[in-house]
Amino acid sequence: MPPSRTDQRTGLAYGLAAYTMWGLLPLYWHLLDATAPAEILAHRMLWSLPVALVILAVLRRWGWIRPLLRQPRRLALVLVCALVISLNWFLYIWAVNAGHVLEASLGYFINPLVSIAFGVLVLRERLRPLQWAAVGVGAAAVVVMTAAYGRMPWIALGLALSFATYGLVKKGIKLDGIEGFSAETALQALPALGYLVYLGVRGESAFATGGPGQAVLLAACGVATAVPLICFGVSAVRLPLTTIGMLQYLAPTFQFLLGLTVFHERMPAERWAGFALVWAALAVLTWDALRTARRGRAELAAAGARAGEAAAAGAARAARGRVRP
Repeated sequence: MPPSRTDQRTGLAYGLAAYTMWGLLPLYWHLLDATAPAEILAHRMLWSLPVALVILAVLRRWGWIRPLLRQPRRLALVLVCALVISLNWFLYIWAVNAGHVLEASLGYFINPLVSIAFGVLVLRERLRPLQWAAVGVGAAAVVVMTAAYGRMPWIALGLALSFATYGLVKKGIKLDGIEGFSAETALQALPALGYLVYLGVRGESAFATGGPGQAVLLAACGVATAVPLICFGVSAVRLPLTTIGMLQYLAPTFQFLLGLTVFHERMPAERWAGFALVWAALAVLTWDALRTARRGRAELAAAGARAGEAAAAGAARAARGRVRP
């Protein structure tokens, strides 16, 4: 049964909340710029676990743990996910506090194009012509941005590649949002705790020496990580994939605007040209997705109508057979 209008409005509200919070995260990480990115990452990993456990307790969702522990292959994939998302988080935190918010936003703009490339190279998926066009324009954008920066835009590519890899590996685990998040944070928490203890012993812990405000901000990293994920989970089950696909551009758009207006990063003409190419590729990709979804709905409606006509004809034939002398 398709979601009701009320469910769709709820899903849209939660989806907007999730992507808005993700888009505004640079402001949060910037408040912690006096703390080393590795320590911020460790706190994010550590404090996410108690948040995940509270959510699981409220939802009473424990039944997935035992079957997962009996499947070494799925556990290995969870470990890969934890490692890749940790790399993604570290690179993003470092980029924000090193003054590369615009390049970080570029990484999340090109992420859908990288995911499509992974689909072709890894999953052997076949692309539609407009998807090929979008990937081609995206590749041209990387060339332009390389010239604009005077180097390969490795921050953007690192974020896009790591997040696309994370999404690809998660397909093989088959855990929903909160279950996957909980499993990954369970693997992240112990190394994070060990690193934080090491910093404390050396007297280099910002959590211990930065004052109560800094300590609260670091402890709240788990909430900042979990809340948008929960909102996304609520929206994902209520909205079509095409709507989710369009909403995902909100986060890098907010990041881009923050880089321009709050962090005042330079944006010369050649970088505008690179971003314009990326936006053109995304416009083509979105148009193709909307057109394909509309065509799919039309074909489904036509198939339903044909099935209804066939059922009615069959019922009519059966009725005529019953009334024959």
